Amino acid sequence: MLRFADSAVAVTWKKGRTLTTVHTKGKMPGILPQSLERGADAAARALELVLASLEDSKAEDIVTINIAGKSALGDYMVVVTGRSNRHVAAIADHLISDLKDEGLGTPRVEGLEAGDWVLIDTGDVIIHVFRPEIREFYNIEKMWAAPDLEDGTLH
Repeated sequence: MLRFADSAVAVTWKKGRTLTTVHTKGKMPGILPQSLERGADAAARALELVLASLEDSKAEDIVTINIAGKSALGDYMVVVTGRSNRHVAAIADHLISDLKDEGLGTPRVEGLEAGDWVLIDTGDVIIHVFRPEIREFYNIEKMWAAPDLEDGTLH
């Protein structure tokens, strides 16, 4: 049983013990997306929103990789390039805002301060926004384009 309070989230465990798992000041922010959609439909909807936001932000070299069934990380990975640190940060800020506006919750974000490589994890879709040199160095697309052992083709 979960109990929500202004100062803590408490979980009542078997035998009446209460474990406090999160402490916050004021109101607790929503952790889970507001959308009740689940599965492939939610992932496809999130991917559509992500791609539209990236196009609107003038992101370059947008690559979508379907990782459903290949990884527990999510269903899709999107890799894009921004022209500069400022452009990378602007793409990420715009995407985060669009995700919140559409009720898909608050994604986890890493690297926004530096603007070289920003990772945005929505749960279903993982987005990597790179500067060109950083993208070329890490070459994430190549890592995920390994042949599928079952049929010997690239996905």
